[in-house]
Amino acid sequence: MRLHAEALACQRGGRTVFRDLSFQAEAGEALQVVGRNGAGKSSLLRMIAGLVPVAAGAIRLDGGDPEASIGEQAHYCGHQDAFKPALTVKENLAFWTAFLGGPATGDDLLAALARLGLDHLADLPAGYLSAGQRRRLALARLVSIARPLWLLDEPTAALDQASQQVLASLMAAHLAGGGLILAATHGPLGIAARALVVGPAP
Repeated sequence: MRLHAEALACQRGGRTVFRDLSFQAEAGEALQVVGRNGAGKSSLLRMIAGLVPVAAGAIRLDGGDPEASIGEQAHYCGHQDAFKPALTVKENLAFWTAFLGGPATGDDLLAALARLGLDHLADLPAGYLSAGQRRRLALARLVSIARPLWLLDEPTAALDQASQQVLASLMAAHLAGGGLILAATHGPLGIAARALVVGPAP
């Protein structure tokens, strides 16, 4: 599997955020998207996910499902957690797993929560979670249903050191299985990653 981007340009609010951005990522490779604030790191991830229109250029995923869009083959984990506070941790994950087209059996959900250290909070309303716990619940989607491309925007935000190590192990396992990761972050990911600079070098 290979992700190609050729001469991409992004416009937001009538302003060109970046232009002429080309890169490719192979199966088993992680790209750390870096650049100054406002350079378009988040916009690039959202563009690949199909949430922001491509102003110019092209993106393609070779070796994926030809019947599905790139966004349908990707996990996008952005700044917003998109949880219902009144629903329990398990109910929130069940909703998103079903929405993304995956099985939502109780054992599968608990196993995904356990990977992120949240199984003991399965029946707690999500509104009571701390910022770090909410982030881990968002990341639990990565393991509740398999998708080859992970698009992660500041994935370590609000995570303590132990949780960062758990995330690093999840990312390493995903890459070992032939997955792809693009992660926008100003800090270390905890895994080997090639830098992809968006805009002028930071």
